[in-house]
Amino acid sequence: MRDEIRNTIATKAWARWTVLAIVSFTMMAGYVVAKEMSPLQFMLEKAVGDGGMGWTSGEFGIFAGSRGFFNVFLLMLFVGGIILDKMGVRFTGILSCVLMLAGSAAVYGAITYTLPDPMWNVPLLGLIKRQVALAALGFAFFGIGYEMCGITVSKVVVRWFSGKEMALAMGLQVAMARLGTALALGFSPIIALKWGLPRPILIGVFCVGVGLIAYLYYCTMDRRLDTETQNLDAQQDVETQNLASPVAEEDEQFHFSDMKLTIKNPGFWLITLLCLFYYSALYPFLDFATKLMISKYGVDSHLAGLIPAILPFTSIVLTPLFGGWCDKKGRGATMMVIGSVMLTVVLIVFAMPGSASWLAVTLMCVLGIAFSLLPAALWPAVPKIVPMKQLGTSYSIIYYIQNIGLMLIPVLIGKVLEHDTMGEQVDYTNSLIIFAIIGVGAIVTASLLLWLDRKRHYGLEDPNINS
Repeated sequence: MRDEIRNTIATKAWARWTVLAIVSFTMMAGYVVAKEMSPLQFMLEKAVGDGGMGWTSGEFGIFAGSRGFFNVFLLMLFVGGIILDKMGVRFTGILSCVLMLAGSAAVYGAITYTLPDPMWNVPLLGLIKRQVALAALGFAFFGIGYEMCGITVSKVVVRWFSGKEMALAMGLQVAMARLGTALALGFSPIIALKWGLPRPILIGVFCVGVGLIAYLYYCTMDRRLDTETQNLDAQQDVETQNLASPVAEEDEQFHFSDMKLTIKNPGFWLITLLCLFYYSALYPFLDFATKLMISKYGVDSHLAGLIPAILPFTSIVLTPLFGGWCDKKGRGATMMVIGSVMLTVVLIVFAMPGSASWLAVTLMCVLGIAFSLLPAALWPAVPKIVPMKQLGTSYSIIYYIQNIGLMLIPVLIGKVLEHDTMGEQVDYTNSLIIFAIIGVGAIVTASLLLWLDRKRHYGLEDPNINS
């Protein structure tokens, strides 16, 4: 029976790498939309007569943080995780793509067809422009699909690469996502300055549409995997199936009572807190980094987005390399500690006096290494701590906690920057100190995870590839 299982689509190299390419492209399209507005902050804050929208830094912070509004306040990530575990990766993936497409189209409509002048009193947000409110609403709907897509793609990779090159596969998937971020950061300002502010947003809508089509094709491969697995199940008893089948755990039924096992797991909560601290320092920093390059380092607005783009471009190369190392050599928990330290040191140096553009480039390159090192080890660590049948719900909890930070920190930083703006001059010191403090939290959490792994033997320091 083992020979038959080796010949199923689940264990054929061409099939699993094709699956990875498809779902990674879909996720990359989402990352394009997630960051396409970040390098346009300087344009959005220009006066309407100068081709801008007249936004303030606080309003931009509200928009940047709105991606997590529904996920946090309406618990949509929990709902998405339960849908994933109950309905499977095909249904959930298609649903997430549709939500991303609708949300990104709504952002495009708000920026293109809504005047920025009238003010609305929005609960929890206060008095903001109608255009900002509508764009934030669309971005919040996009955020539901974006995060749901993230947990779905993660489960797809675990489903097809369990016991194989899982860290490398996750590293490549992260690299593709970083490519989407890099393209958005680097080229959105160039496209907007040449063809108008709505154009890069429209390109993002198109990318998500293509991602939906690509995911529909993946569904045909996943359906074939289920068919072959069911045929094998009919020929062997449950005990043999559980020992032999690389995808047998996927068929285990999820029960709400299983969640208590995850909630009681201290390793799971340390992973969750590390994700919260790390990404709350990194992604909101990227939201404001383009204007930082212009205001503090004097970079031309046409090129300012290319410096933050160094970070994801660097990770495109390094994340798969670090993932491959983690597969073969292990040391995943140690990699998380090193990545957290590098992140924090870079943020501290950014907060110090100095405005040389070469320094900004150097720091972004170092940050790119940290941006590669920690994710390459973090995401493959989750299946080592959480059983497969609880994986979707567990990822949803991690993403939910992460979304709290991704929602609140941009709003906080936007308000701090408003306070620290004097005419055309912006002092970024206080905001960067806040980012560095969050980074210290990541160092402490990663260190505790390394200690707990040595005590509980989760296997975070062990290689991912079964010998």
